[in-house]
Amino acid sequence: MRLTDETRLSDICACKIRPLSQTEVKSVLSDLKDIARDHHDVAKLLVSESVLKDFVVAAFSLSPFLRDTARVSPELLSIAITEPLLPELRQAIAEARGAWDPALNADVSEAAVMARLRRAKRKVAFLTAMADLAKLIDGRQTTALLSDLAEAAVGAAMDHLLLSAEASGKVKLKDSIRPSAGSGMIVLGMGKLGAGELNYSSDIDLVVFFDPQAEIALDPGEATETFARLVRRLIRIMQERTADGYVFRTDLRLRPDPGATPLAISVDSAMLYYESRGQNWERAAFIKAKAIAGDVPAGESFLRELTPFVFRKYLDYAAIADIHSIKRQIHVHKGHWEIAVKGHNVKLGRGGIREIEFFVQTQQLIAGGRMPALRLRSTEAMLQELARTGWIDVATATELTEAYWFLRDVEHRIQMVRDEQTHVLPETEAELRRIAFMMGFADTAAFADALVTVLKTVERRYGDLFEQEAKLSTEGGNLVFTGQRDDPDTLATLRKLGFQRPEAISQTIRTWHYGRYRATQSVEARERLTELTPELLKVFGESKRADEALLRFDTFLSGLPAGIQLFSLLGNNPRLLSLIVNVMSSAPRLAEIIAARPHVFDGMLDPRLLAELPTRTSLAERIAAFLSGARHYEEVLDRLRIIAAEQRFLIGIRLLTGTIGGAQAGRAFTHVADLIIEAALCAVQREIEAAHGVFPGGRVAVLGMGKLGSFELTDGSDVDLILLYDYEGNAASESDGPKPLDATRYFARMTQRLIAALSAPTAEGVLYEVDMRLRPSGNKGPVATRIASFAKYQEEEAWTWEHMALTRARVVCGDESLAEEARTTICKLLERKRDVSAIAKDVAEMRALIEQEKAPKDIWDLKLIPGGLIDIEFIAQFLTLVGPARGAELPAAAMPTGEALAIVARGQMDPNSLDTILQALRTYTEISQIVRLCIDGPFDPKEAPAGLVDLVCRAGDCPDLKTLEAELRRLSKAVRRIFQATVTA
Repeated sequence: MRLTDETRLSDICACKIRPLSQTEVKSVLSDLKDIARDHHDVAKLLVSESVLKDFVVAAFSLSPFLRDTARVSPELLSIAITEPLLPELRQAIAEARGAWDPALNADVSEAAVMARLRRAKRKVAFLTAMADLAKLIDGRQTTALLSDLAEAAVGAAMDHLLLSAEASGKVKLKDSIRPSAGSGMIVLGMGKLGAGELNYSSDIDLVVFFDPQAEIALDPGEATETFARLVRRLIRIMQERTADGYVFRTDLRLRPDPGATPLAISVDSAMLYYESRGQNWERAAFIKAKAIAGDVPAGESFLRELTPFVFRKYLDYAAIADIHSIKRQIHVHKGHWEIAVKGHNVKLGRGGIREIEFFVQTQQLIAGGRMPALRLRSTEAMLQELARTGWIDVATATELTEAYWFLRDVEHRIQMVRDEQTHVLPETEAELRRIAFMMGFADTAAFADALVTVLKTVERRYGDLFEQEAKLSTEGGNLVFTGQRDDPDTLATLRKLGFQRPEAISQTIRTWHYGRYRATQSVEARERLTELTPELLKVFGESKRADEALLRFDTFLSGLPAGIQLFSLLGNNPRLLSLIVNVMSSAPRLAEIIAARPHVFDGMLDPRLLAELPTRTSLAERIAAFLSGARHYEEVLDRLRIIAAEQRFLIGIRLLTGTIGGAQAGRAFTHVADLIIEAALCAVQREIEAAHGVFPGGRVAVLGMGKLGSFELTDGSDVDLILLYDYEGNAASESDGPKPLDATRYFARMTQRLIAALSAPTAEGVLYEVDMRLRPSGNKGPVATRIASFAKYQEEEAWTWEHMALTRARVVCGDESLAEEARTTICKLLERKRDVSAIAKDVAEMRALIEQEKAPKDIWDLKLIPGGLIDIEFIAQFLTLVGPARGAELPAAAMPTGEALAIVARGQMDPNSLDTILQALRTYTEISQIVRLCIDGPFDPKEAPAGLVDLVCRAGDCPDLKTLEAELRRLSKAVRRIFQATVTA
């Protein structure tokens, strides 16, 4: 039944409730007699033998709150028994809405406004409860009336506060007759208030924003504090207990980051928060959000803008995990034991109201982005829409709708007893009988039967929405990863293991077990992974950033072509898991290498991996042994790619774990490159000789330039090469094979084959990118250079920058006699006495040109920043070139920049400056090696994995990025000053 404008309480034809006891009846009658002395209508009721009298006595015996209200405000009882109820309720709500209005009220002080709102609340609560108990209205109309009152009260309070703020000179309103209009003050009702489903004793959940564009604050700089104070007064108006009671308890904890934000924040800040940091539980909360007060059009506009955050475009099953974490009792037990009635929480308990709400909300979050029809606020309307659109069947919608309103009726009666914000049924038989009678049942047994039936219906329907879970036992607790929902015990276990976001981790692992990745598609792979998971979680949980490490491992798994081999390897070698954690938390580049070439793991099985760094000799033996079985040229090259990738990976692992430093890593990477280039050259020579024969007296040597020459390669570095050759006889000579070639073409062909062998991409990857631009005449010159031409060019034509490059030239491999000639040639060139002024001018101009054409992006561009690696390398090269003119000692051969500087700087630079440069070089080298190992491209702290940030700080020997940045700026400025002081005549 629903109230009409004519419906009166006296219209009830039978009393649907019974008094708690005869003792209570006598006590109620005594109170009514006291009221009747001054109220004729009550006196008339008392002398009647009517259904209405029986109802009032029963209602007051069951609800101390209603009985106390009648004693305090007996006029409300007179209205209830004589007047049509709906007009009175509307009038009370209208009076609440106008409580602020000077046109309606002579006194608009805050105390007067508060008193009016409290009187309106008492009237609406009393009349609604009486109509509810009399079954003249149902839960739908009850919640609607209470929600309307709350909206009216908040709206009135806001209008009063805005008018008051204008009077105190804080704001300038657009329209003082309608204070909220155009004010930009947005008050959103959340939860049951937003949905129009408020309880008798509900808190009201509010979120308040302000729009600076409305420009009502006279001092924009104080807007946040002005509006925050306004909201604090709003809370006081609503919930402070006075002689007239209170209006609604008010909660603002649903605002963004409530522990760190003011009570009112700007709409721009709010939008930025939701777009960048908004949580899934906030998405669920905003499903029911409604603009209820203040500038309502602005609020509605804000909610429209927020729609993409709340309702995402794609199916969003992952959000369900976070939503369920709000409700720890979510675990559905099917038929394991009976649901208790006494002490049961009808909102949060099994089969309760929250499960119906979550039943609806989870599906709204999943599909609301694609289906606007699933964006309704009210629970019943959404159940009907879910049935209409085929998400659930009609029977489910009907059962859950009926259950929802039954449980809401129970909830209302629990709160109606003493106006307490509780959802828990009484523990005692006597108090439970009170609720049973208020619900219209003859006894507690009948009520309990009906309630249990409803709770089980909800539990069953809710349970049907999610799969029953299978469990893995661990010493630390249960781990549940099947079904679509999270088990609170599992989340607790994950949190105990060290994960900060257990819901995300749970969802990730469910993805593995669903077989959505190629690596987990086979039953055997999933079984191996299932067995591995507890230990995997334990080891990942011990890392500093467990969540990030495991999620990167998930990214790695998603790209694996197969998983059985890896899962078996990890299962049989737990030591590898620690290394996996390091890789996954800090080095996506290494993770990609593992994904592309799982065989690199084989080298990690060596127990000596982290105990010692292989020498050049041991590396040569390992590479030779790996190549020994290869019979064809392509097989040799593929094996070279495999062994090179493995050895570079293993050096990288040592660097990652801190077993070696950046300089050691540079030398080790260079040793591998030397040996690979040598092996590739031998293979190429055999191929050339097979096709074109041997060139008479032919000799070949490969010069390594740049970082290859100075033993400073990083993982992934290019190699700068120059191929030198020589032969006996004149230029008319040819090779002696079936397809003879002259010298130029013979050695050019050899060089081209060597470049292809090193840089051609294959299924096993690329060995090295090759740069030949440092050869005589650069890209315009022949790819291979005869030693005599090389010497002549360097003596007569080479630019200063080419001689600078020679300071790092080193023979990598080839004929030893030609190699010695090359060393002698280079040594003579470097020992030449040069014009110091001319060299200084050339070096300074070259540095300025680089700075102009390749400006550094930020402080992390350690190569290009002023005072960075280029400055240090140029200092070393300049001092080497001018050293003979100054009588300085030169290095006997190419060596790392720091070692070369320590020699050539003697007598050319003061020790303090040298120490500064060497300190900067060590710092730059350590950081560069780690960055190049872990990622492709530049280092951006905002985008870098957290583990890499930690490694970079470790490499720079600083506790955090801020300190490290300051140290880099200090060092680079010092190096730039030294560069400017050194590179001078």
